[in-house]
Amino acid sequence: MQNMGTVRRQVRERRDDTLERLAGERDVWVSTAHPDHGPHQVPLWFLWDGQALWMCTGAGSATARNVRREPRVRLALPDTFDVVLLQGEAECFADEEVPGGPADAFAAKFGWDPRTEEGPFLYVRVVPKTVHAWRGEPELRGRVVMRDGMWLE
Repeated sequence: MQNMGTVRRQVRERRDDTLERLAGERDVWVSTAHPDHGPHQVPLWFLWDGQALWMCTGAGSATARNVRREPRVRLALPDTFDVVLLQGEAECFADEEVPGGPADAFAAKFGWDPRTEEGPFLYVRVVPKTVHAWRGEPELRGRVVMRDGMWLE
C-alpha cells in the first residue's frame, strides 16, 4: 500500500474528523446478514444525532428483515481513502412509533418524510460500539477511535 503523502493523525484528531463527517455526510453503507441467505449490503441516507445513526428503509426490505432477526450491523462511510467503519446493534422503530425528534430531523435533512409515504417504513437506530478511522497506510495501526461505546482520546 502506498503512503500517498498522508500525515498520521492522532486519535483525538481522527475522532474529531469522524464526528464532523458523521454530521455532514449523507450516505452510509449498511451491512446486515441473514442466517440462511448470508450478507446483504445497501447504501442508505442517514442522520447523526450526536449519539446514534438513524436510517430509514422499507419495512419489507432485506435490510429490515435482517436487522429484526440479527441486530448486529456494520456501517461504512463511502470513502475508500478516508475510511470510517462503525459497528453496533440496530434498534428498530415502525414509522408510526419513531420518536418525533429524530424523524423530524431526518425529514429536514433530506426533504423527505417517510412517515408521509403510502407504504410502511422502518427507522433503524444504531449506537456505535466500535469505530475505526484511518487515512491510508500510516494510520492503519491505532485505527480504533471508539471502543465499547466510548470515544478514545
